[in-house]
Amino acid sequence: MCRLLAYTGVPIVVDQLVYQPRNSLIHQSYEAKELEEPLNGDGFGIGWYVRELDPTPAVFVSTSPAWSNRNLRMMAPKIVSRCIFAHVRAASVGDTSEANCHPFTFGEFMCMHNGTVGGFSALKRTIRRSLPDDIYNWLRGQTDSEHFFAMFLDRFRKLPKSTAGEGISVAMRQTIKDLEEMRTAAGVTETSWLNVVITDGKTVVGVRWVSDPAEDPLSLYYSEGSRYVCENGMCRMERAAPDEHSVLIVSEKLTDIRDDWKKIPKNSFVIVSPTMDVTLQPV
Repeated sequence: MCRLLAYTGVPIVVDQLVYQPRNSLIHQSYEAKELEEPLNGDGFGIGWYVRELDPTPAVFVSTSPAWSNRNLRMMAPKIVSRCIFAHVRAASVGDTSEANCHPFTFGEFMCMHNGTVGGFSALKRTIRRSLPDDIYNWLRGQTDSEHFFAMFLDRFRKLPKSTAGEGISVAMRQTIKDLEEMRTAAGVTETSWLNVVITDGKTVVGVRWVSDPAEDPLSLYYSEGSRYVCENGMCRMERAAPDEHSVLIVSEKLTDIRDDWKKIPKNSFVIVSPTMDVTLQPV
């Protein structure tokens, strides 16, 4: 079912997020704590922004397990960014290939997903038919995740300019609504699990959602209001000045400090503005 991590705030070294915490994303790639199947070894991806050079994100993906990738081990201590996405994959839909590794990017946008679109094989043709040519031709992989992102991109560009910073959550909400209508029309009964995080490098929006009212969504937490610090292998959220504010959105808590982490409510968004204001909204 995958594990993910999103960070936005003061510049931080990737190593402090991916390797150093007690329950780092690398640790989650072979021993996830909040999944029945603890292994997430079907590839990984790291995405980050250097907006001083280019508004579009850089991405490094590989089909090798994150825990044994030498390139990632060498790169992580040498990449610094204000906005970082990281993902370890347990393949459910699609082959183990670089085209199917998260995060996916399009222009300034970056997206990653933990979960599954219920009945995706019955919906794939319908989803593709609904897309404009440029987004249709951009699709490279087989995953339900990339197709969800493609739907989001189409909905986002149709929004009026007045939506401004709310555009990502508005487009995500519309994507979920349209996807559910497609599932109903196709007679799909399988449950959809949508823990999705999308950013344009400035605003970050995560959603924790499940289609079945009787089910609890997959785990997704956030931590905010402080500066994230790792020293001598110990990581924590530390009180800081407003201009050092940082926010994390994670599938699993990175540390054992319970007060640092808040579970995102069922079927809700967590929205992090460019000024690091955090709000929760129901889907």
